[in-house]
Amino acid sequence: MKRPAPGANRWEDHYTRKARQEKYPARSVYKLKEIQARFRLMRAGDRVLDLGCAPGSWLLYAAEVVGTGGMALGIDLQPVALHLPVQARAMVGDVLHGETLPGIDGERFTVLLSDMAPATSGNRVVDHARSLDLCEAALLLAERLLCPGGFFVCKIFQGEDFGAFTARVRAQFRSLQLFKPKSSRKASREIFVIGMDKI
Repeated sequence: MKRPAPGANRWEDHYTRKARQEKYPARSVYKLKEIQARFRLMRAGDRVLDLGCAPGSWLLYAAEVVGTGGMALGIDLQPVALHLPVQARAMVGDVLHGETLPGIDGERFTVLLSDMAPATSGNRVVDHARSLDLCEAALLLAERLLCPGGFFVCKIFQGEDFGAFTARVRAQFRSLQLFKPKSSRKASREIFVIGMDKI
């Protein structure tokens, strides 16, 4: 068996290399590209809110889709060092304290994206609970900030409360889809909950 070179990233794969070639900071961009290709959630001129945006791949791609007539705003605990186009900006903030997030007072968005994930512990029950907390915070922001007819994309680790969460999403949107991109790692328990056409 071929051993990885010293210092090599054991998680590196085709998507990691492709992201580097296409100047995205993380492979996660291909999950959003698959979601966009399947559901066409973002359009030119849209206003997109990206929660947990660091290191910036989703934010950069969203900005490309919405173009200069739209806007992509990202929020994360960590700053984004990436050079962003004029229609995108990133701010530091804690989504779990959504009522005090900077720069979004009075803002309304057509799409809310969340690729947030907790620091994993290895304990499935704990990791699911932490993921659920982030998803609930994202859904609260969607309730407050999404325009009628808007779209919601949220990553969640599957677990016992998964059904209850999807029911809460279903209550706010006319259609709900579950999607696991091919670019998600096979061992990952993540799935994306997609709320379409906000009531």
